[in-house]
Amino acid sequence: MDGIAGISARIAQIQALVLPAQTSVIAAPAATSTSASTFATALADEVAKTSGAAASAGTGQLNADGVPVELARYGNGQIPDSALQNVGGTKAKLWAPAAQKLEQLMSAAAKDGVQIGITDSYRSYDAQVDVAERKGLYSQGGLAAKPGTSEHGWGMAADLKLDAAGQSWMRAHGGEYGFVENTPRESWHWAFRP
Repeated sequence: MDGIAGISARIAQIQALVLPAQTSVIAAPAATSTSASTFATALADEVAKTSGAAASAGTGQLNADGVPVELARYGNGQIPDSALQNVGGTKAKLWAPAAQKLEQLMSAAAKDGVQIGITDSYRSYDAQVDVAERKGLYSQGGLAAKPGTSEHGWGMAADLKLDAAGQSWMRAHGGEYGFVENTPRESWHWAFRP
């Protein structure tokens, strides 16, 4: 109920901001559709912000490229710290829903006696350039995605430290937490799929 009240209050705030534009619509009826679409766009943006809890719970909408809309607006490798979260007590950072699921996954593995570590996580664009220079592009036999296209740049992939038991556990259970092994030649690379 608090969520609905919050959304209603935010709609009233948006309407107050847009009201002057609607008043000018009364004087110029031809502009009605523009003002209406402006209001609708502003409303949709603000509702998305208000319902950020749903997105951070991993239920956010994905764009056509499979990137959460919440992240796509920033750009690959340009995700602000406010959209990232440390994984447990590590320095590794991922998009908050991915970090939460990876923490759950690591906890479940530990209960099964399996240790899973993290060797890499979110990469800024500059870090992607560095990795590409050091390790070569995947398309040319190296181990790095073209800078600006990496799943690491969306904060949706982690390179995991896995022994044989860890790899076996991940292949059996990773999907239960939204993580998939999707990069041939990189058994350590696990991407989050909300």
